[in-house]
Amino acid sequence: MELPPIPFNMPDIASYLPVQIPTIIHPAIVHFMIAIPLIVLFLEIVNIIMRKKAIGGANFLLLFVVAVISVGAYLTGLVDGKEAGALSEVVKDELLEHKLMGTWLMLASGVVLFFKFISVVTQNGILRFFYLLVLAGFVAGVLTQGKEGGELVYEYGINVQSDTVFDLKEQVKECKKGASTEAVSAPVVKEVVAPTPVVEEIIATPEAESSETQDNNVSSVATPE
Repeated sequence: MELPPIPFNMPDIASYLPVQIPTIIHPAIVHFMIAIPLIVLFLEIVNIIMRKKAIGGANFLLLFVVAVISVGAYLTGLVDGKEAGALSEVVKDELLEHKLMGTWLMLASGVVLFFKFISVVTQNGILRFFYLLVLAGFVAGVLTQGKEGGELVYEYGINVQSDTVFDLKEQVKECKKGASTEAVSAPVVKEVVAPTPVVEEIIATPEAESSETQDNNVSSVATPE
């Protein structure tokens, strides 16, 4: 589904902030952006039967929180989109469409909050029914946006570190750890070479010859001429 472009230029809200928006917090904020509208829709359906003003007031506060969170999701999405790096044309188109959908949802959150306020003030059944339709459409849009955001991460790998590089780094760490462990725990082996029979014979021969010479000398001295 092709969305119409925003009919006006969005202001650069990030430039007016006193702090710099960190990267990779967009997914955490988006989880709240998906969960809270679902809770509100469920409570509104329950409140059709119970008709409790407390539930209506709680839903109004929750929708106000959604409007604030939608601004945070929009800003963090812009930051993460700039950090995506070099992309193919197909991925760029998907990312631009995701950005456009996020902008429309941010604006729609204010519309849903406005209709909730009108339905609470007027207590008109028709306006209340129309508000529920707007809320259901908003929830459907949020779920669709979450699905497309997941596809950008898991199918196209936007802002995801390469598995190959990660695996190589892990292998290098394991090799270094294994080498250091072997160097510390390896025992020092002293090799003792036993003398061969030939060596023993060479060593023993001079001693035997010297003893024989001494015996001959003694016998020659003891024998009278």
